[in-house]
Amino acid sequence: MSGAVSTPHPLATAAGMQVLRAGGTAPEALIAAGAVLAVVMPHFCGLGGDAVWLVALPNGAARSFLAIGQGLDRPFPTGPIPLRGAGSIMTSAAVVTGWAHALDYARAELGGQAQWHDLLAPAIAHAEAGFALTPSQEFWTRFRAQDAVSWPGFAALYMDNGQPLQAGALLRQQGLAHSLRALAEDGAQAFYHGALSRRILEGLRAAGVQISQRDLARTTCREARPLSLPYRNMTLLAPPPPTQGLTTLQIMGQLRALDFSAVQAGSADHIHLCVEAVKRAFLQRGQIADPAFHPMDMEHQLDPARLDGWAQDISITNALPWPHVWAHGDTVFLGAIDEMGNAASVLQSIYFDWGSGVVAGDTGIVWQNRGAAFSADPAHVNAFAPGKLPFYTLNPGLALQDGVPRLVYGTQGADGQPQTLAMVLTRMIDFGQSPPDALAGPRFLLGRTFSDSRDSLKLEGDVPPHTRAQLAARGHEIVVIPAQSPMAGLAGVVRCGADGTRAWHDPRV
Repeated sequence: MSGAVSTPHPLATAAGMQVLRAGGTAPEALIAAGAVLAVVMPHFCGLGGDAVWLVALPNGAARSFLAIGQGLDRPFPTGPIPLRGAGSIMTSAAVVTGWAHALDYARAELGGQAQWHDLLAPAIAHAEAGFALTPSQEFWTRFRAQDAVSWPGFAALYMDNGQPLQAGALLRQQGLAHSLRALAEDGAQAFYHGALSRRILEGLRAAGVQISQRDLARTTCREARPLSLPYRNMTLLAPPPPTQGLTTLQIMGQLRALDFSAVQAGSADHIHLCVEAVKRAFLQRGQIADPAFHPMDMEHQLDPARLDGWAQDISITNALPWPHVWAHGDTVFLGAIDEMGNAASVLQSIYFDWGSGVVAGDTGIVWQNRGAAFSADPAHVNAFAPGKLPFYTLNPGLALQDGVPRLVYGTQGADGQPQTLAMVLTRMIDFGQSPPDALAGPRFLLGRTFSDSRDSLKLEGDVPPHTRAQLAARGHEIVVIPAQSPMAGLAGVVRCGADGTRAWHDPRV
């Protein structure tokens, strides 16, 4: 058995499995898969974005790689930060330096021998030869079509006479292929120094972005110890701030204190308890920021007595009233466990679907709008500052059992990420469901979305009517969304178990 890979696209999964079958490590497989996703899912991730990594070894040693672009060296915003366009570009992009860091780690710690140019080769081939455009890409292009026609360089790549390209159409990206080839030949540093970086800068500046060579050159990948939380017979790992990995563990820490023995999976009690734990963790989430600017006491934040107190505050019959600011975001999850038992869990993102909408000249690179996650309030913990990392919704996960990696998991969905993980993890760990059943089970999404400004509890349509009625009776404002809706997250799981190492991805598309 060579291991297993989970990604949201078969071409990316194939690239990752090719690495594993050749004896490669889990991080090396996800570099290849991540590069392909940057080509075949450009609406959710790309070279102009970021990534957050978790890597765990068979001996339980684990590290987090925060490949997050830092705030650009530019003046403090004088008004609200735009969500799109040149003004939304307030950070550099770190996904490429994250790949390089993961490759170095694989070589130094895991005995990896894969070559950088070989890992990028499948992505280059798909960018040059083309691939069948996904329904997801057509949907998000069509959804943004009215605005997208004015995004710098966008329509020429992803539209046809002002109309979205249709699913199944062959999409070739020669500019992106050229950029990937430059990285393959010159190394990851080419993105931040040299000819490719100059082309990137010229393209961004032509679109009105305030960015310098120094901004690219100082982009780094931080390595840190993951956060951890004992849960039942496992230990859950999550990346540290500025990600919301802390939030996910605070939710699970509350659920750990609750008795699920008389609760049925997918019941009103199950959903209600998860929702109420999410609320209490989300009320604390505004404290999370770049620890280099605003340190946090993680021992206090994850103190069992503190989380038990939150859990005791949960009423099984009454919902906590809920007004909360909603954070948008789209991303891709990819995970792997190799034949040696090394595990890697990654999320790649350009923040919103299509990021800033700005294409960096002829490079084919769509730049992220992660700077829109900063605050323009100088007193806010997440206020913009040069060199600062913004609050980050990405939080891939890993679970250890007896010190050995057993589960790799993660999901797309910004605010929805901890919510989806709470449902998937409780289904697998508390209720013993198989990963495919846990992934297919109905979910919720608390709060506002791009299409619904109400602070309601969105339930997928396959939540039974009697369950919805029971939740409404407890004080939840219920809105029904389509069954198996991508709004409820696109999750993936890799499991190392008695039946070998297997991978699954969400049935939602």
